[in-house]
Amino acid sequence: MVQDIDSLVRANKEALAGLEVAIGYRFTDLRLLQNAVIHSSYAFEQGISAGSNERLEYLGDAVLDLVIGHLLYRRYPQLQEGELSKLRASLVNEQHLARMARDIDLGRYLALGRGEDSSQGRSKSSILSCAYEAMLGAVFEDGGYGAVAEIVGRLFAPGIDEKKEELLIGDAKSRLQEVLQERYGQAPTYRIEAEDGPSHQRQFTAAVCFQDRVLATGQAGSKKEAEQRAAAAALGAIDDGGQRAA
Repeated sequence: MVQDIDSLVRANKEALAGLEVAIGYRFTDLRLLQNAVIHSSYAFEQGISAGSNERLEYLGDAVLDLVIGHLLYRRYPQLQEGELSKLRASLVNEQHLARMARDIDLGRYLALGRGEDSSQGRSKSSILSCAYEAMLGAVFEDGGYGAVAEIVGRLFAPGIDEKKEELLIGDAKSRLQEVLQERYGQAPTYRIEAEDGPSHQRQFTAAVCFQDRVLATGQAGSKKEAEQRAAAAALGAIDDGGQRAA
C-alpha cells in the first residue's frame, strides 16, 4: 500500500520535533524533514509516494559545499585555494559527516527497510552521511541559504580548527620546503633531538634546521609527526614575521 508523506509526518511528529531540537531549527514544512530521513530501502518496501531522501541528499551535497566553502573563505583569508579545497574536503567527506550525524543521534530518526535496519544500518557511515546531507538540503528548501548557513556554522564550528590543524601539520614539511626553496634556493633538514618515555609510549622531539640554525622544534609520538610539527611551528614563525630563516 502506497503511503503519503503527510501520513508519515502525522505518525512521526514527536520524533521529528526531537530532530528539530537536535539541529536547532524549526521547520515550516515538516514534510521536508520527514523526507530527509527516508532511506531508499524503506521507500521501496513501504511504497512511499514521495520517494527516498536521495534528491534532498543531492541538494544538500551542493549546498554544503557552497556553505562550507564560503565559511572557510571568510574565516581564513590567509589560506590559498588549494589549502581551502583540502580543508573543505576534510569537512564534507563521508567519515566526518557520519561523525556529525552521530553527534545529533541522527540514526535513531531514520526510516530504514527491514533488511537495512537488521544489518545495523543506523550506524553505517554511508547511510548517516547521506541522511545528514539530505537533512541540510531540507533546511535549505525550507528556510533558504541563511538558515542552512547558520546551522552549518554552528554545528561544524568545533571541528573546523581541528581539521585545519591536522591539514596544516600534515602538509607542513612540503610547504616549508616550498617556502625556503622559493626564498633562498635551499631546503631545510631535520634531526631527532630527543627520545623520551617508555618503549610503548615513546615521545620524540624533532628539530627543523636551515643554514645551521634551528628554526623550530616539535614533539609527537612518532618521528614523522614530530618533524611535521616542527615544520608547522617554523611556518608559523615565518608567517608571523617573528623569525627569519636567513
